[in-house]
Amino acid sequence: MTHLPIDARQAPPQHGLLRSLMLMAWMVEARDPYTGGHLWRVARMAEELGRSLGLPDKEIRRIALAGFLHDIGKIGVPDAVLRKPGKLNNDEYAVIKTHPIIGQRILAEHPLAHLVMDVVFHHHETPDGLGYPTGLAGTAIPLDARLVGICDAFDAMTSTRPYRQGTPIAKALAVIANAAGRQFDAELASHFVSLGEAGVFDHIVGHSDEGIPLGVCVSCGPVIQRYRATQPGEHADCPACNARYVWQESASGLHATHSGSGQTHGSQSLPLPDTSLLSTLLDAWTPLLE
Repeated sequence: MTHLPIDARQAPPQHGLLRSLMLMAWMVEARDPYTGGHLWRVARMAEELGRSLGLPDKEIRRIALAGFLHDIGKIGVPDAVLRKPGKLNNDEYAVIKTHPIIGQRILAEHPLAHLVMDVVFHHHETPDGLGYPTGLAGTAIPLDARLVGICDAFDAMTSTRPYRQGTPIAKALAVIANAAGRQFDAELASHFVSLGEAGVFDHIVGHSDEGIPLGVCVSCGPVIQRYRATQPGEHADCPACNARYVWQESASGLHATHSGSGQTHGSQSLPLPDTSLLSTLLDAWTPLLE
């Protein structure tokens, strides 16, 4: 597959700064075999939720960008924890909980940090004060962090993991409704649940891009990411078990068909970024740089 580079020489300097952050976030996501498309999904749900609140367009774009970058601190989480094919123990969970602090340190001197810092640092705070890293409560948590936190949790629930299938949308929405006011901001949770019940997230859950659902591994579930440029006959490895698949055309579009064993687990390289998707997102978020 050919991925054409984005020519930074044809773009303003701040484009390069933003693109570097997006590429860093992409590579963090690529290390985790069960979260393909997570950043795109969180960004899109944050966009829909922000729009439902009547926020200004520029603020909606900023929050969507922050949603895409919210997990950038996981670059400092070891593979043994990030890629563990099972539930984390207490010590491993403590390591995962450091990622907002790592993200804050990464962004501390970055010229664009002001656009996303609150979300990167506070998206795991909860209204009851039992979140992390600082235990903020209620409206002391920045609005954008409260908003992205709901989208992040919903996507985690509805995504497949090695030890469980993704939770159905209706059940995940019920969890959010029941935890409103404690784990999730009550007003934002109400808006989010209403959007979900109206089907607004149906085309986002289980997808990695607009109109592109995740491919399904027969062993691991919907975890195989397809790019916009993917063509019938191209191969893909399951990022979790490394089984080899080939993309084949069907009446409903491309689907992944098992075709044997892929690379050995230890030697698997990270996938190349989807530069077409990144270019589209850069275009959408360009007004933030003006």
